[in-house]
Amino acid sequence: MKLKQIGGDYTVCRLSGLSELTKEIQSSPFWFFGKTDEEFSLVCETSLAPENPLEREDGFRAFRIEGVLDFSLIGILSKLSTVLADQGIGIFAVSTFQTDYILVKKESYHKAMKALQEAGYTII
Repeated sequence: MKLKQIGGDYTVCRLSGLSELTKEIQSSPFWFFGKTDEEFSLVCETSLAPENPLEREDGFRAFRIEGVLDFSLIGILSKLSTVLADQGIGIFAVSTFQTDYILVKKESYHKAMKALQEAGYTII
């Protein structure tokens, strides 16, 4: 399986509402927004993150599982997260209709890539 590195530094925020989704965030190539009955969450480039979110965690790097993942595939995130957990690396996972994205803290990024390569993943 191939994993594509996504350039840039990312931030995960908890927002008070939709009004914090600026046009700059919405026009950037990579951002993710989630809304539940309990919260609004945003993943975006650190340079574009809202100035006063309810909560904020900076310092993430990202990679994408390449290709379109069929819904019948089982255990993809589980296998990735196990490889990283065995190295003491926590993840923030984002799933879309087509694939999954994994964010890890910058200080663990190269260690994560090495562990995944040793587990048989191809990094592009």
